[in-house]
Amino acid sequence: MTKTLYERLGGKEGITSIVDDTVDAHMNNPAINARFLPFKEKPEQLAIIKKHTVDFFSMGSGGPANYSGKDMLKTHTGMNISPSEYMHVMDDIFAALDKNSISEDSKKDVLAILWSLKDMIISK
Repeated sequence: MTKTLYERLGGKEGITSIVDDTVDAHMNNPAINARFLPFKEKPEQLAIIKKHTVDFFSMGSGGPANYSGKDMLKTHTGMNISPSEYMHVMDDIFAALDKNSISEDSKKDVLAILWSLKDMIISK
């Protein structure tokens, strides 16, 4: 039996670690950190965003989760995220996947998910 992407990412614990590492990378990435640094002053809001991200990715990767946040289009409308910013976000996600020793096949599956979301996020 083949493992789900959720299982290959380490379940909720693994995805939580990947999300934490990704957010840390965003905070330190000069190309996009202006969008993330304000959340250092709003730890409660950052915790909600992280929880939604873990739940969203858990559901999308075949795991048990109940995502209660907005859809991607509603979440990103008005943010006017550029294609370049989206690529920086993806770079940070892949650095977090590497840091968490995620396999190449699993990274390809994550890439497919991220690529499928881009039109709901870029320039909205």
